[in-house]
Amino acid sequence: MLERIVVTPNRNPAEESTVGSAVTKITKGEIDAQSLPLAIDYLAQVPGVAISSPGGPGAEGSLSIRGAARRYIKTLYNGIDIADMTSPQVQTTYQHLLGGNIDSIEVLRGSQSTLYGSDAIAGVISISTFGETDPGIRHIAFVEGGSLATGQGGYGLRAANEQSKLSLNVIGFRTDGISAAAIGSERDGYENITGDFNVEHSFSESFSVFASGVYIDGKADFDDDGYLDFASGDFVPPSDNLTARNESDMKAARFGFNIDLADGRFRNTVSFQGFDTTREISGTFFDGIYTGNRRKADYHGTFEASDWLMVQGGGDYETQEATFPESVFNPEINSDFSLGGVWAEAVMNPVEPLTLTAGLRYDEHSEFGGFTTYRATGSYLFEGTGTRLHSSVGTGFRAPSLNELFGPFGANPFLEPETSLSFDAGVEQTFLDGAATTDVTWFLLDIDDLIQYTNHYEQVPGKSRHRGIEASLSYGAADWLDLTGAYTYTQSENASGERNIRIPRHQIGLTATARPWDKWMISAAARIALDTVDQNDFELDDYVLVDAKVGYKPTGETELYMRVENLLDQDYQTVRGFGTPGFSAFAGFKAEF
Repeated sequence: MLERIVVTPNRNPAEESTVGSAVTKITKGEIDAQSLPLAIDYLAQVPGVAISSPGGPGAEGSLSIRGAARRYIKTLYNGIDIADMTSPQVQTTYQHLLGGNIDSIEVLRGSQSTLYGSDAIAGVISISTFGETDPGIRHIAFVEGGSLATGQGGYGLRAANEQSKLSLNVIGFRTDGISAAAIGSERDGYENITGDFNVEHSFSESFSVFASGVYIDGKADFDDDGYLDFASGDFVPPSDNLTARNESDMKAARFGFNIDLADGRFRNTVSFQGFDTTREISGTFFDGIYTGNRRKADYHGTFEASDWLMVQGGGDYETQEATFPESVFNPEINSDFSLGGVWAEAVMNPVEPLTLTAGLRYDEHSEFGGFTTYRATGSYLFEGTGTRLHSSVGTGFRAPSLNELFGPFGANPFLEPETSLSFDAGVEQTFLDGAATTDVTWFLLDIDDLIQYTNHYEQVPGKSRHRGIEASLSYGAADWLDLTGAYTYTQSENASGERNIRIPRHQIGLTATARPWDKWMISAAARIALDTVDQNDFELDDYVLVDAKVGYKPTGETELYMRVENLLDQDYQTVRGFGTPGFSAFAGFKAEF
C-alpha cells in the first residue's frame, strides 16, 4: 500500500503516518467514486465537520470544524485564500464551490495560526484542482442531469511534458431547486459557472515558475428567515420571498517561483495572490452591492539542516479592502486594513519512529497591533504493533473583520482579535497486515475574547468551549471492496454555557466502494446526525442520509453512471424552518480522451 501524502499540516509534503496533527485527505479516487456535485458534499463526510443549509444547492449555509463556525476556518483554493472580506465576518462561501473539478481536499483540524495566520482557529481546508499529470495531452468531459431540473457539465484539459504541466477546468451547474422555506411553494434556483487553471514550468532542476487562477459566478434565490415573535413567544417560520437573490462574482489568481539552493537542501517559494469579490443582494432589507479585495505576498523557505532536522519559516503581508453600499441609515463606506506576519518551525526526527514539530509566529495588524501564536506536534510509531500515538497543541487568532471594525451596523474600531487554544491526542492502530486502520482522537478547543453583536460589535466575557472525540476506520475488506467509517462526538458551548446551534452531538459517516464485476463500480455513503439544537433550544429531528452511485465503464476512458441522493427520502431540516431536497436521481456520462 502506498503511503498517503499530505501537505497542509507542515506546509510541506509529508507521510500522513508521521503527522502529529489531525488531518483527513479526500483523494481523487474517492471523489470519482461518488461524483457528487458540490465540495460540501465531500466535506460533510470528514470527522469533526458539520454542515447546515437553509435550503437546497446555493443556500448560504454554515460549515463548522469541531463545533467552531466557518469564520474560524482558513480555506485555500489552489493556495489562494478565498474568504469573503465583505461578509459580516471574513468567511468562505462554501456553497459556491463545485466538486466536478476537484482533485483532492485536505482538512487540517486544530488551531493553525502559526503556519496560516488569521482565521485558522478551528483548522484549515485546502482544496486542489491540480494533481499529477502524465506526459501528453488529455481531455476530460462530463455531463449530468436529473431531478429538480438539475444539470451540470464540464470540460477539463491536462497537458504535460518533461518541463511543464497544465490543467484547465470549466464547469456549469444549474437547478430549479426547492423552496428554501419549508412551508413555501416557490422554488429557489441556483446557477454556477466555475473556471480554473494551473500551470507550472521548470527552467531547470532548481528554478521553476507557477500560476493559478479561479473564477466563480454563483446566483442563488433564497427566502426570508424565520424569527421569534417576542410579543407572543411563537416562532414565525421562514416564508417565500419571490425576489430575494444573492449574486456572487469571485476572481482570484496566484503566481510565483520556486528556487532551490545548496544542492536542493534550501528550498524557497515566493508567491503573490489577489482575490476580488462582488456580491449583490436584492429583494431584502440589505440590498446593495458589496465589493472587496485581498492582496497578499508570501515567502516560504525550507532548509534541511541534517538527516533529522528540517527548519522552515517565512513571512507574509496582506491588505484587505471592502466597500459597503449606501443605505437609508449610512453613506457608502470604504474600509481597509493590513496584516503582516513572520514565522518559523522546526521539524525533527531524532529517532526514526518519532516526529516532532515546534513553531512560533508573530503578526502585526494595522488596527490592533501585534499578536504571537505557537504550535507543537508529535507522532510516535511502535513499529512492532502498528500503534501510533499523535498529538498537537496550538494557539490561534481571528482578526476582526472590516465589517466589525468599520461596517455600517454597530462597528467598533477598538476590537481586539479573538484568540484560541487547541489540543488533541489520539491513537492510531493498523491491523490485518495493514488492510485496516483505526484512529481515535480526543480534542479540545477554547475560543476567548469573543466578538459578538448586541446593539453593536463588542468583546464579551467568557469562552466558547468545544470538546469531543473523532474516530475513524478504513478497511480494505477485499481487492474489490473498501469500507470506511467515522464517528464524531461534539460538545460545543458558547460563552454563556449554552449549546452552539446546528452542531450535532453525534455524527456517523459510513462509505462503501465495491467493484463486484469487471467494468462496474458501486458506491454508497451514509450520514447520520443525532441530537441537534437550533435557536431557542429547538430540537431538530435526527436523520439518516444515504447517497449511492452505480457506474459502468464500457471502456477504460468512459463511464456511464446513475446516482441518487437522499435514497431513503428523509424529511429533515438542518436549519429550523428551511427545507432540504428529498429523493433525487441523476444520470451522467464522463469521458477521457
